[in-house]
Amino acid sequence: MPASRIRRLATPVGVMAAVVGAFGYVGAVDPNQPGHYPLCPLLRFTGIYCPGCGGLRSAHAVAHGDIAAALGSNALAVVGYAAFAVLWTVWTVRAARGRPMSIAAKPVVWWGIGAVLLVFSVVRNLPFGSFLAP
Repeated sequence: MPASRIRRLATPVGVMAAVVGAFGYVGAVDPNQPGHYPLCPLLRFTGIYCPGCGGLRSAHAVAHGDIAAALGSNALAVVGYAAFAVLWTVWTVRAARGRPMSIAAKPVVWWGIGAVLLVFSVVRNLPFGSFLAP
């Protein structure tokens, strides 16, 4: 493999190494056991689940191949993991071909993502949405 291709792939490979390391750590240090990770400040002080609550338990379940448990802990996080995998793959392929990667989403996309996070947060804190709570 030419040196220029190796150089182009260094960043996406480095990012994946960091992600694998983070998932490896969360897979080894169980967030279901108290005392390993800090509590979510929003949950601690208000009793309200934020969009990230259950994310570590979700990552732990993914690291152990238990997708059903991951979805039960934080379904939105699992969607985020899948989106990351797709974007990382596109990024790596483009880098290998020498084409730059840019994520130039229109404001409506970012507002849409914010709206999904807000709706997810509200619904998981209501009685009918308790199935989304961690």
